[in-house]
Amino acid sequence: MLHKNVEGKGKAYFAVALTSIIWGTTWVASKIGIGDIPAIQMAAIRQFLAGAGFILIFFIFNKLPLPTAKQWKWLIVMSILMFVFANGLSTLSLQYIPTGLSALIGALYPLSVVIIERIFFKAKKITPLTLIGFILGIGGIGIVFYENAFDSKSIGSFIIGLILSVIAMLSWSVGTIFMARNKAQLNPYYATGWQMLIGSVFLFFYSIVTQKNIPLSEISVKGWLVIFYLVVIGSTAFVAFIYSMKKLPMGIASLYAYFNPLIAIITAGIILNEKLTLNILWGAIVTVIGVFLVNYSIKRDNNKTLAEPEM
Repeated sequence: MLHKNVEGKGKAYFAVALTSIIWGTTWVASKIGIGDIPAIQMAAIRQFLAGAGFILIFFIFNKLPLPTAKQWKWLIVMSILMFVFANGLSTLSLQYIPTGLSALIGALYPLSVVIIERIFFKAKKITPLTLIGFILGIGGIGIVFYENAFDSKSIGSFIIGLILSVIAMLSWSVGTIFMARNKAQLNPYYATGWQMLIGSVFLFFYSIVTQKNIPLSEISVKGWLVIFYLVVIGSTAFVAFIYSMKKLPMGIASLYAYFNPLIAIITAGIILNEKLTLNILWGAIVTVIGVFLVNYSIKRDNNKTLAEPEM
């Protein structure tokens, strides 16, 4: 029994490592893909194929019913926030800024969640530890920004990329808050499939209207291989993440979020020859530490609240 438990934990830790590596490298795969396929069109194809796959699995094999009218409204809002703006714009940002910087900005979403919750809902206390996390998070981004900004051929394009990446991160934060405050009685994986599929429709429509797309027949073999990696291998990471969530404490299973940007930065430096200096690595590490401190301070505050006796 003990041997099986140790073996199960070993597989779960491997699942965390697999999730970190795959989801970190999907940023690099996306960067490669947009060299052959317009960014929004690629995001649309990726979401359509992945969403259709999830829906078929749960609709056909698990016999889940179609969403209700109320659930459709929830799904549309979530798809716009999480997949049209968050995923779509983060993919588009890769046209203008380095892969690692975009991934690192995306990792800042816990910080913006705290700010939004505090300003609009008077929730999430800003403790000294939270404030230190904010300073480190923003400071680390500043270091990476400084290292990359002056290497850009066009500072205007670089700023556009930053704006797109920040909007994507903020949209993910709003979506996270909306999901926490508006529960839908839907299987979360089935719901994710519908969100992807709905999001792909919006993205396809945008790419057609703006004429920023190409015929599917003109997509290169490299482009299709990238899409395969994003859809199939990316989904494998999703399964690994779910497995780790079932076998390990939440705090350990979610460690992938801290490694994702670091893996994206290192992989982009090796494969794409993007600038990789000690300052960039230190900046990324400082940012990740800042995000960790913010998350830790929130969890500690929540635990204290739960432990307080009722008066």
